[in-house]
Amino acid sequence: MVQDRIKLLLSALAKVVLGVALVGALLFLPAGTLAFDGAWRLCAVLFVPMLAMGVVMFILSPDLLRRRLASKEERATQRGVVGYAGLLFVVSFVVAGLDFRFGWSHMPQWLVWGAVAIFLLGYALYGEVMRENVWLSRNITVAEGQQVVTTGLYGIVRHPMYTSTILMFLSMPLVLGSYWAVLPMMLYIPVIIIRIKDEEQLLVNDLEGYQDYCTKVRWRLLPYVW
Repeated sequence: MVQDRIKLLLSALAKVVLGVALVGALLFLPAGTLAFDGAWRLCAVLFVPMLAMGVVMFILSPDLLRRRLASKEERATQRGVVGYAGLLFVVSFVVAGLDFRFGWSHMPQWLVWGAVAIFLLGYALYGEVMRENVWLSRNITVAEGQQVVTTGLYGIVRHPMYTSTILMFLSMPLVLGSYWAVLPMMLYIPVIIIRIKDEEQLLVNDLEGYQDYCTKVRWRLLPYVW
């Protein structure tokens, strides 16, 4: 039991360190300098809450943390979605770095810090989703004994986690101070729509009560929109 907890802790820390290194490389290398204030700003609002959330999960819900660290998708559609989403991040971050190096964007500070506020709002919603849904997994699967969650944010939209990620991901380029980096990140919306449709097909077939839930909660991402 203790060895499992230590292994889980080391795995989580390794993911955070790898994430910091990868994001840093994608931002600072194209920028050609460490004086890229937008990159430091994004790393702070991205990884500080991530680390805090990981600590809370490790203490209160290690099984949830274990599921969140799992990364192997079994469905071909979902593997494609994950791959495309990763590519969008790479392109957007590299463009933001180049934007800083060559001075393409001149963004007012009120917009930058407004984007920070939206990003943190998305993070807060993400945390609330994880609190409400103990079955939440990074991979699209149905666990043994899983039940449909219908309370809280799940009583408003069927996929509040994806709503929160859209807020976070679309605000990232603005946190970085780059208008041009918004363009590739906008493609995250059709990518997440594909993910949701495939996920719902699985849940309707494999999760008891999900079809009834869909008739009661009509909206997937945003009320009165979709």
